[in-house]
Amino acid sequence: MKKIKTIFLFCGILLILAALALCCYNIVQNNKAYNESQKVMKELIKLIPEQSTQTSAEKNFENPADDLFSSYQQEIDNAAAPVPVSVNGRDYCGYITLPSLELELPVIDRCSYEALEISPCRFSGTAYESDLIIAAHNYNSHFGRIADLDYGDDVLFTDTCGKVYRYKVDDISLLDGSDSEGMFFGKKDSWDITLFTCTLSGRSRVAVRGCRYDE
Repeated sequence: MKKIKTIFLFCGILLILAALALCCYNIVQNNKAYNESQKVMKELIKLIPEQSTQTSAEKNFENPADDLFSSYQQEIDNAAAPVPVSVNGRDYCGYITLPSLELELPVIDRCSYEALEISPCRFSGTAYESDLIIAAHNYNSHFGRIADLDYGDDVLFTDTCGKVYRYKVDDISLLDGSDSEGMFFGKKDSWDITLFTCTLSGRSRVAVRGCRYDE
């Protein structure tokens, strides 16, 4: 009996150490993501001009593929859309500002698992076509706190031409992790902007939707 108790105690200690190691890893990854995104922000702001006007263009959709990101990644018509800006070898379509969370983050133009380690990414759509979807990891320095947003909170997206698109939070939903279509449709056919991230368990997604408004 004593031997069994010793084994259980040893296993318990190992589990505690594993949890502490995971916690430390998450803190390190969060700090790394924050530092990387803020370095990019400093360079990106230098390359984006003052606020200007930008007209809409016709949508140009890419054929669906099997990959999680390329399935919904829409091809931008570069002749009409703002041209992405390159920083450290990556293309950025602009940056997002969440005033109530005191967050301002660059947005990589094309989504991939590798890119998400650096900053939020454009998952689908564009701001000028009013169907922008942005994905990010659940680091606190990225989208880990978007569930704390309230209805009516401001969300701003600034494109590479310097045009600021303003939105109000209109819907906050928890989606099943396999419900890819749910990011596009819900209480209404579509939203002007959607922000989403995985929950800590990875089994669900938090989706925050917004409607555009003009000052």
